[in-house]
Amino acid sequence: MKDIYTERLVLTPWQATKEDAEGLYEYAKHPEVGPNAGWPPHKSVEESMQILTELFVPSTAWAIREKDTGKIVGHISLDDDKRREDVNSKEMGYNLAYDCWGKGYMTEAARAVMDYGFEEFGLVVMSICTGPDNKRSQRVIEKCGFKFEGIQRRGYHILDGTDRDNLVYSILREEWEELKK
Repeated sequence: MKDIYTERLVLTPWQATKEDAEGLYEYAKHPEVGPNAGWPPHKSVEESMQILTELFVPSTAWAIREKDTGKIVGHISLDDDKRREDVNSKEMGYNLAYDCWGKGYMTEAARAVMDYGFEEFGLVVMSICTGPDNKRSQRVIEKCGFKFEGIQRRGYHILDGTDRDNLVYSILREEWEELKK
């Protein structure tokens, strides 16, 4: 996995370091960031380190950093697509610091990770899911060219113990290639 550079961002593979844990905690503690994705705000740097170690570092996941400051402002990843087990597909997931909402950062990062996934993994399809109430995420998904597939009823188990519906989207390789022209 390599660093990915965009106009305003640098996506760097997560490291199980104090610096990355502190950067993750700094934005993940905000009360509006995690609940949109179905997880509670982080309670400590130690909790953020545990998430880095167990979830982010072993996967294809990047810290989203502002190019000018180096500050960590989000997370983006490509994970195995559980809905397409025998297809060369990955599922994108992401979250962004509250104070960066509305700046276009996530669309910029998502497009770069789409390029990485289709080019480096030779994907035939990429998927993404979000909750019905997460309008900001839905807008990013649509701006990136993903097509709505449907609603997966109670398809996501939230850490508070409830199950939530998923809005499921995907983009095919040929659709991505058409966007690149």
